[in-house]
Amino acid sequence: MKLELLSASNFLVHLIRLGRRNVGESTLQKFRDCLIEVLRRRYRDHWFPEKPFKGSGYRCIRINGKMDPIIGQAGEGCGLSSTFLHQTFPSELTMWIDPLEVSYRIGENGSICVLYEYKEGISEPWKPANLNNKHSASNNQNAKNALTSQGNRNEAEATSPSCKESLRNMDYLLDPRKSVSIEQLAAYVSS
Repeated sequence: MKLELLSASNFLVHLIRLGRRNVGESTLQKFRDCLIEVLRRRYRDHWFPEKPFKGSGYRCIRINGKMDPIIGQAGEGCGLSSTFLHQTFPSELTMWIDPLEVSYRIGENGSICVLYEYKEGISEPWKPANLNNKHSASNNQNAKNALTSQGNRNEAEATSPSCKESLRNMDYLLDPRKSVSIEQLAAYVSS
């Protein structure tokens, strides 16, 4: 459960960073820790690694016109109001936190993207690319290389990349130093 909760909370904190709402790193870390604790308590009796989809609806985080109370509860625990968080996150966000996999969708008709998937021997949660490698120049080069290598694939693959491929390229778009809004992100994910 630990890697799944870390992956989900890292992603939600990353979305807050992208919102450029002047939230300090210490507050973001506190929100992440509060969110992990709230989710851990909530999912404790609803976590079935042998049947990962059992209880999936219960573990779903949903923002669709109103804030999910779980996110609001974690925000209140660290001084971020539910209203503030609702204004910061995309208006339509769904996240499924299941044993062995965390996936999300931005927009009602967006693609479902896998954020974290269990793989034998890998014990790292999802983190945004700019936190995995602190050298932004190499991050930008990696993003350019990914886009170039995608462009060199055959035309059928290049016109309809898989969701995982979209997520790899999205890290470049999600770089907080760029001027990509949540709406642009949602349009990219929905395409």
